[in-house]
Amino acid sequence: MNEITNFDQKEADEAAEIHALFAGAPATTSFKKLRKRLVRDTRAAIEDFGMVRPGDRWLVCLSGGKDSYTLLAILHELKWRGLLPVDLLACNLDQGQPGFPATVLPKFLTEREVEHRIEYQDTYSIVTDKIAPGGTMCSLCSRLRRGNLYRIAREEGCSAVVLGHHRDDMLETFFMNLFHGGRLATMPPKLLNEEGDLLVLRPLAYVAEADCEKFARDMNYPIIPCDLCGSQEGLQRAQVKKLLDEWESRSPGRRQVMFRALMNTRPSHLLDPKLFDFMNLWPDEAKSNSPDIPDLREH
Repeated sequence: MNEITNFDQKEADEAAEIHALFAGAPATTSFKKLRKRLVRDTRAAIEDFGMVRPGDRWLVCLSGGKDSYTLLAILHELKWRGLLPVDLLACNLDQGQPGFPATVLPKFLTEREVEHRIEYQDTYSIVTDKIAPGGTMCSLCSRLRRGNLYRIAREEGCSAVVLGHHRDDMLETFFMNLFHGGRLATMPPKLLNEEGDLLVLRPLAYVAEADCEKFARDMNYPIIPCDLCGSQEGLQRAQVKKLLDEWESRSPGRRQVMFRALMNTRPSHLLDPKLFDFMNLWPDEAKSNSPDIPDLREH
């Protein structure tokens, strides 16, 4: 009898160690390791990039995809453990896409007692009206979505809009900018908006997409696909993703190495004179003896 009681108590203790968003989580060792890794990586990004100001309120954007579900669960886990001293408000922006299951997320959030706001704005009609068939809809869709999220954040007294972009999203964006934009840039983990009143945060900056996918699948979260941009083949991002997948398959760990490079830049070994003072880079002796150099572009 005592053995049964002790076992039941152990099960109860383990169940109490997780937030309600983890209800029904697998009891396997592999899942527990995955959860701990997600918590560790997310907490590290939050600390490394100074995302937290105690007492703030965050608007946590929930699309219904694997990444945003992971973001929501891990942030609530951190807050539940006393490691994230901010208030969290989950927000889904229903953009009016045909066939969007409008009841899924409200039901999911209510059942798990997650504070939330569901906002309906028909940006789908605007995008399909402005973009010709076969065109890339992502850019306009993103701008309209971001504008609405900023508005909602202000209405709800939030200081930050929190997005579910992960490590692989950042790598893909870097290579898209490199190949198509002619610049070295990616999604920053922490960004101040143009108006200067809201932060855009990406706490999953260190998290691999594969971990988000496995977590959401193991938790059996109700995934909602994006039928607007997901139906378009041959997008630049899909091409870059395929390229990165090929590199990773040939050399496992390549993604992580490339991601670390984004955190280890050397302006003196690049070619941007706005980031490094090449004009005044001379040996000490040359600095003291060199005459004024004429501007050759004037001749």
